[in-house]
Amino acid sequence: MSRLQVVSGKGGTGKTTVAAALALALATEGKRTLLVEVEGRQGIAQLFGTEALPYEERKIAVAPGGGEVYALAIDAERALLDYLQMFYKLGSAGRALKKLGAIDFATTVAPGVRDVLLTGKACEAVRRRDRRTGEPAYHHVVMDAPPTGRITRFLNVNDEVAGLARIGPIHNQAQAVMRVLKSPQTAVHLVTLLEEMPVQETADGIAELREADLPVGGVLVNMVRPHVLDEDAVRAAGGDHREEITRALTAAGLGGTEALVGPLLDEAAEHAERVALEREQRETLAKLRVPSYELPFLGEGADIAGVYRLARELRKLGVGA
Repeated sequence: MSRLQVVSGKGGTGKTTVAAALALALATEGKRTLLVEVEGRQGIAQLFGTEALPYEERKIAVAPGGGEVYALAIDAERALLDYLQMFYKLGSAGRALKKLGAIDFATTVAPGVRDVLLTGKACEAVRRRDRRTGEPAYHHVVMDAPPTGRITRFLNVNDEVAGLARIGPIHNQAQAVMRVLKSPQTAVHLVTLLEEMPVQETADGIAELREADLPVGGVLVNMVRPHVLDEDAVRAAGGDHREEITRALTAAGLGGTEALVGPLLDEAAEHAERVALEREQRETLAKLRVPSYELPFLGEGADIAGVYRLARELRKLGVGA
């Protein structure tokens, strides 16, 4: 079972909602999960209706069975200060560098430094043990990661840094992070929709992850709408059945049938077109040789109740388990 669950996806696919739901699903039956955010958007706080997350691990939800979900918004500047203190004992000196603007410079200009710090902080939470019991501090860490288009570079940047720094703490830190990210401890899930562009970006993302030897978890197909017509009705919707529908509506005692027929046919044809497109996208996803899981469209919106509903679905599907 992978302890670091990375959730990525094209913008607009609902990856933050799915990441939060996965954290809840994995926290059931008394377990503890940590949900981390790395993009500075405070999307987790908005989703759970809490104030902005600080740079500290804070409990934000209780899962069924008494499990707990903690959340952390990782800040690159604070992570760099932690790093300087941990490896170089530069506590006060690090704070002085921050006042001079050196910390901000390092995390925005130096190539790869920000991503190293963000991934490193998440991996530290995976490796951390309870000092008293020796057990993992968290059963799972779920990362709401950057979009599919840059997920491989984000996760693989430590390899580049490890190659540049041949010795010393930076080299050792990068190697330790990559040992977690490229091991069975990690699974990278991609969230998509049954639409052409998100599915193509998912296929490209999986190819890039595999090329970088990063572990692909599953494809999470979000916002799946139910089919309101069976296969025969979908095929029939593609033809012209105006007279038949008019007779059926008249027999049912509905007045003004002529005004109803056009919109009904248009809606049926639109539904048939969507079903055909979704069928094509499912076929494309099947060729990726990756487990695929479908999550329902939340008609009521992505609020906290919706997150718990998705968590139940994810648990039933066994995602991450």
